[in-house]
Amino acid sequence: MPETRTGLPAIWSDGLGRAGIRSAQALLVATLAWVVMWSLMRVPLVIIPVTIALILASAISPMVRWLTGSGWPRLAATGASFIGILGAFGGVITLIVFLVRAQTKELAAKTAAGIDQMHAFLNNGPIPVSDEQIATTRDSLQHFFTSSSFGAEALTGARTVGEILAGFVLMAVTLFFFLLDGEKIRNFLIGFMPAAHRSKAHLAAERSTLVLGGYVRGTAIVAAVDGLVVGTALAIMGVPLALPLGVFIFIGGFIPIVGATAAGTLAVAVALISNGPVAALIVLAVVIGVNQLEHHFLQQVLMGRVLSMHGLAILLALAAGTMLAGVIGALLAVPLTAAGWTIIKTWTSRGATDEAAVPEPETAV
Repeated sequence: MPETRTGLPAIWSDGLGRAGIRSAQALLVATLAWVVMWSLMRVPLVIIPVTIALILASAISPMVRWLTGSGWPRLAATGASFIGILGAFGGVITLIVFLVRAQTKELAAKTAAGIDQMHAFLNNGPIPVSDEQIATTRDSLQHFFTSSSFGAEALTGARTVGEILAGFVLMAVTLFFFLLDGEKIRNFLIGFMPAAHRSKAHLAAERSTLVLGGYVRGTAIVAAVDGLVVGTALAIMGVPLALPLGVFIFIGGFIPIVGATAAGTLAVAVALISNGPVAALIVLAVVIGVNQLEHHFLQQVLMGRVLSMHGLAILLALAAGTMLAGVIGALLAVPLTAAGWTIIKTWTSRGATDEAAVPEPETAV
């Protein structure tokens, strides 16, 4: 078979042959990516806590650097930042548990009255629902909760709680070492790369760390505004569990686009059951208004430079993350996608034109 000057047979040197070579290369790269993703999904109890620790370390590392620059020893600065974060998280959880226990009786009393209001509304509303249909739905729910399948789900839930506790311990330990020795760990991993690529790898790591930290801090501020406004509205209207629901909306705010809305639905449901349809409509209006403020103002001001991603890319990342890892995947999909896109831009030198818009990266994890 004749060969061309490129050393390839003539069948591979024309346009179709080159397209076939590129297609084969693309398939091999896709296969490698699939194998890597499949391997990582086999050990979620390791990958997910380490990923969360990396993202949190990117957000907390400025505090460690500030304390170190103020004369604190590295170990003391890391310990203070670490204990402060864990203390704040534990304090919030403890407060929620005590508030839920304290307001359980009030919620139960209001629930009875709210159910009577809902019953009357269903019977006499725009789409009347008969008592037979309500009874059928209630019997179906009771059958589910007393069935063996619900017992199996409860056992699965107990095992999940154990896995969450183990993952939290691993995340806390990993976070501490990332804060303490993050630069050493990064230099160790980059040391395996060819010398010609190490400087670009360091730059990509610094910029992606900057993006992760900015995303977490900006999202926390936006979510705090959501939870504060909705929680205040619930408290003014006398809806039970106003503070726990506000915290739940704050947590939901870390899932872009849909998180705060889904969490606000629970607040609307509690207001409907405890205070009636009018209060539920008011809470719904507050949730919608806060979401519009978040999407059109807060996110643009706080994360416009950090999260330079199109809304469609965010939705696709959310969908992929949710399918791969559920709620945890939805939480991690957007920051990981933003960090990955930053690495790609840096590696291909596409981010050079954006340096004026991005703060100078500092030494971080």
